[in-house]
Amino acid sequence: MSDTFILADSAATFVLSQTPLRPKIGVVLGSGLGAFADELTDATKIPYAQIPSFPRSTAVGHQGQMVIGRAVGISVAVMQGRVHLYEGYSAAEVAFPVRVLGRMGIRALILTNAAGGINFEYKQGALVVLSDHINLQGQNPLVGANDARFGPRFPDMTQAYYKPYRALALEAAHKLGQAVYEGVYAALLGPSYETPAEIRYLRTIGADLVGMSTVPEVIVARHVEIKLLAISCVTNMAAGILETPLNHEEVLETGRRVQGDFVALLQAVLPGIAEDVSRS
Repeated sequence: MSDTFILADSAATFVLSQTPLRPKIGVVLGSGLGAFADELTDATKIPYAQIPSFPRSTAVGHQGQMVIGRAVGISVAVMQGRVHLYEGYSAAEVAFPVRVLGRMGIRALILTNAAGGINFEYKQGALVVLSDHINLQGQNPLVGANDARFGPRFPDMTQAYYKPYRALALEAAHKLGQAVYEGVYAALLGPSYETPAEIRYLRTIGADLVGMSTVPEVIVARHVEIKLLAISCVTNMAAGILETPLNHEEVLETGRRVQGDFVALLQAVLPGIAEDVSRS
């Protein structure tokens, strides 16, 4: 067996030593979506560089710290930024923070990301609850010897995105008057944006959104039996849909523009998820 379990345990022990809170819900914030962490109360901020064995984010728009605090009175562990395969990390390294969250006692995880819209119904700034994904990154964080202390050799991905949490998010959005969709996320390696031909291909195989993150985290979360909700912010329309070229500043600007709706939706779903976790 690898020593990943020991490293994750050590990192979790360090994080928990910095705060009296013992959260059961984790949140990962994608590009331009970090505002949720700024509103936590009783917050303790821990830079990734201080957490043993934790990968450090180099992507613009990712602050690179874990924030433990309370949102609407509920204890949460929030990752303000993530690492990606395109930064040179392995799939196992990208997903290592989720293993740490698992060892911290996290039982439900909300993943967020910035994504390109493929579905013609989407508009820039739309929020999309993920119902499934297509892994086109060519990598899987579970490759190699399996450590049964984390989970089984062949984890089931049939319900990777927990249906009751999806329903909770859609209902909360409706009550807030937000237009929120459900869709399938295609994960590519990056860092170059996709070509128009690739986007036509992705639409043909059933993708509604495209991005460069999230899927390794989903796979590992299912491996350690953490329930998942994932929400994408459509920060730009994918290549070939509009005539304008794609750039990362547009991604960050759209994230900033919709952050009010985004934070409101996260705050609205937390009580229902907390209730579910307390029952399980």
